[in-house]
Amino acid sequence: MSSYQQIYQQSIEDPDGFWAAAADQLHWYKKWDRVIDMQAKPVPRWFEGGEINTCYNAVDRHVESGLGDQTAIIYDSPITNQQTKISYAELLDQVSRFAGVLQKHGAGKGDRVIIYMPMIPEAAIAMLACARIGAIHSVVFGGFAANELATRIDDAKPVIIVSASCGIEPGRVVKYKPLLDEAIDVATHKVSRCILKARPQAEAGLIDGRDFDWDTEIDPAEPVDCVPVASTDPLYILYTSGTTGQPKGVIRDNGGHAVAMHWTMKNIYNVDTGDVYWAASDVGWVVGHSYIVYAPLLKGCTTIMYEGKPVGTPDPGAFWRVINEHQVRVLFTAPTAFRAIKKEDPEGHYLKNYDLSCMDALFLAGERCDPDTLFWARDKLQKPVVDHWWQTETGWAIASNPLGIEPMEIKPGSPTVSMPGYDVQVLSEEGEPMPAGEMGNIVIKLPMPPSCLPSLWGNDQRFIDSYLSKYEGYYLTGDAGYKDEDGYLWIMSRTDDVINVAGHRLSTGAMEEVLSGHEDIAECAVIGVADALKGQMPLGLLVLKAGIDRPEEEIVKELVQRVRDQIGPVAAFKMAKIVKRLPKTRSGKILRGTMVSIADGKEWKMPATIDDPAILNEITEALQSLGYAK
Repeated sequence: MSSYQQIYQQSIEDPDGFWAAAADQLHWYKKWDRVIDMQAKPVPRWFEGGEINTCYNAVDRHVESGLGDQTAIIYDSPITNQQTKISYAELLDQVSRFAGVLQKHGAGKGDRVIIYMPMIPEAAIAMLACARIGAIHSVVFGGFAANELATRIDDAKPVIIVSASCGIEPGRVVKYKPLLDEAIDVATHKVSRCILKARPQAEAGLIDGRDFDWDTEIDPAEPVDCVPVASTDPLYILYTSGTTGQPKGVIRDNGGHAVAMHWTMKNIYNVDTGDVYWAASDVGWVVGHSYIVYAPLLKGCTTIMYEGKPVGTPDPGAFWRVINEHQVRVLFTAPTAFRAIKKEDPEGHYLKNYDLSCMDALFLAGERCDPDTLFWARDKLQKPVVDHWWQTETGWAIASNPLGIEPMEIKPGSPTVSMPGYDVQVLSEEGEPMPAGEMGNIVIKLPMPPSCLPSLWGNDQRFIDSYLSKYEGYYLTGDAGYKDEDGYLWIMSRTDDVINVAGHRLSTGAMEEVLSGHEDIAECAVIGVADALKGQMPLGLLVLKAGIDRPEEEIVKELVQRVRDQIGPVAAFKMAKIVKRLPKTRSGKILRGTMVSIADGKEWKMPATIDDPAILNEITEALQSLGYAK
């Protein structure tokens, strides 16, 4: 048996022993009574009876062990031309002082604090300061619309909001204060305290008695010590992107989260204490929580907070500069970032200006990685490129290539194998196991490993209805796919993106994979549109690589033939349109559901997480040219 296989089997057959050994690597004020409480409702809970503090393990522990001078955070902002390095000792000082500020303004154990900030070190400091005093943070992506922020205020009921005067996008300044004021006005729950970090790019008028300046507050603040909390106490609430109406607040607990985060750094990413690790994401997303802030710091790594884009800040060589300059060992980002780089610099000319010999691997997640993007990245970087699959709900990879345990064969299009602790199965609609190679609903047998959500904030029933009710004893991932004969997982699409064409269940993801393999295509999306005869028909929206100058009809004809050749006539793929860009969330997910609603002429709501609302006008026109969006 291979070492991966041995470790995986142990995690499934002896979860108590496996995760107890992982937990022993951290500092506990009180050891757990039980590694896993199988009787807990609505799902089993980890390290029940234990007491821990996540901030102590991420900051204090390293200073006490002699790593105080090591850099904890590198802030790199090509947008403002600023760079700052913060050592673990400096981080401890700032976090413990800001924890004192939060306590002074009334936050304590179990209280909620909303953090509405750009990609600046203060965002991470605020998160860690909440963890320090046992307060529960809820980070809302900076610049989120006021009404969306208001729904999160009403759900989390924070005692304090921590914000900044602005965020900075290429070519524009996003003022946060007017959005914050409007959200507080609209919300039913009234927040009595706001702490704002002033940035020179925008002033924010403070409301007397409610608003306080970050710098004025932190300078005289007394540092405070860590507060022990129960392992099962919440560390944070994170609202899933794209939620409408009542938001869905994923809870993350302290103990299980810290154990899983620490374990993944070496075992999945193969990084150690002192290594530089870069998750090119945003603290507003789960990737930012897990792999910008908590996991790298728990492991004693140097983490990078990058305020910029993959292209345009200033060019498609932006990522290569950061890797070269800061000696990054592992980069983790979304496939959409690499598609953007590939579109602007298909030949990889900018790569030649930088030495990336420090880099060991590239990890991609956030949406399916089409093989063409994976091949492009692998060929240009000459490094392993690992597509891995996880969710906001899990907080870390369900499936990956565990480079720190045993690097496995990479099969482009597959996120490789289930990670230790995840008993992943593929079931039919009726709950029967699907044979190898046949598509079904991907589920995880309970108990899920540490760090996975124990429930939704204030709403156990919604958690049960959304995730646990379809198959008893299983968590429903909402993804469709299959396992091959080697046990590799293939995530083909969200369950919603499996379309029914004349009785055939077809994956839009499989069609996208074929389309994106065409040499002219930078990225694409396939959606299922309503059809009176066949129920649904696939429709492709295509973005070309820079410099392609061929007739649209010619390219579309080639692509239709390509799908016919590789999937077969059953796909019924006949409609495609070239567009300048695709509508996405700020984390890079393509808004397929919104495009389906537009195409089918249904009512739809502007997604709160959309990157650029103007794109939807272009998409509507493109769909109308094909006879849809009436």
